[in-house]
Amino acid sequence: MKIIYHCFGGSHSSVLASAIHLGLIDKSRLPTMEEMMAIPYYDKTSDADFGSIRFMGIDEFKNEIYVLGKKSMGNRYSNILLGIADILGVSDKLISVNCMNQVNWSMKIGGFTSRRMGLEWLGRPVLGSGSRDAFFNLVNLVEYTRLQSMKKVQGS
Repeated sequence: MKIIYHCFGGSHSSVLASAIHLGLIDKSRLPTMEEMMAIPYYDKTSDADFGSIRFMGIDEFKNEIYVLGKKSMGNRYSNILLGIADILGVSDKLISVNCMNQVNWSMKIGGFTSRRMGLEWLGRPVLGSGSRDAFFNLVNLVEYTRLQSMKKVQGS
């Protein structure tokens, strides 16, 4: 199974969700900014990364976990990914997870300030606060995704 977490920039909510999924970050408590910054790709992407599916790791069930920044394509990107998977006959082996519904204004403002404006010193504290506020919602999204993946495996 391949699981792709995606968000606007592929730098914050999708990366944090994939890290939760892979156990790179403890899901039972709020992470520190230092812990989030230690996650590969967290607040480290550039414009060249948009549209690139980046590998994050393999979970304990041998699912491959990826992240993707898709700008403002919303669920259309999921539709594209799932459509291609269907054409290739592997739609039962892909889960596309849109993380944007878990992104709050602090994450949007902090991420924009840090990544798009290049003012990391100003954006990261706002981003960190927003990420912590959204953290347990992302944990819930990941847990739901993990259940989906188990159901797909059992159904195949």
